[in-house]
Amino acid sequence: MALPFSNILKRFGPLAAGALIIVVLDQLTKSLVHEHVELYRSIPVTGFFNITHIQNPGAAFGFMSGVSAKWVGMFFILLTLFASAVLVYLYREAEKEGPALRVALTLILGGALGNLVDRITIGTVTDFLDFYIGGFHWWAFNVADSCITIGAITAIAASFFPSKRTTES
Repeated sequence: MALPFSNILKRFGPLAAGALIIVVLDQLTKSLVHEHVELYRSIPVTGFFNITHIQNPGAAFGFMSGVSAKWVGMFFILLTLFASAVLVYLYREAEKEGPALRVALTLILGGALGNLVDRITIGTVTDFLDFYIGGFHWWAFNVADSCITIGAITAIAASFFPSKRTTES
């Protein structure tokens, strides 16, 4: 049975709005980096943080970034589309789990879609947040990656602390 539009909006509106806000913020920051920071240039901000413009053709933590095969980009696009569908399904199923898991899924979806926009439009993902200690630099990342990470941590934490609605059922 099809749900009326108002029920769909009530059910998925927060997910769509949250993901859209994340995508807009992610794309805005990446646009500023493209406009003001040359590729591979670092701008020191603190003693442990730079803005460094990097184009990452791979996945998180530079995974597969050295592979130049054309299929890699399409693989990540298809993987993201599949994962997004799974996240929407999980969001629907998380109604009884409480708000923490739904917020986590919204963060993950928004981050995944933010990086998907890059993959579709420019073929790589723009990374620019460069944290380091001495000579050790963490992999550069972006707003979308941050949302995915925070969402994953929140989802894990939510699994250890189920909501009262879940425990009362």
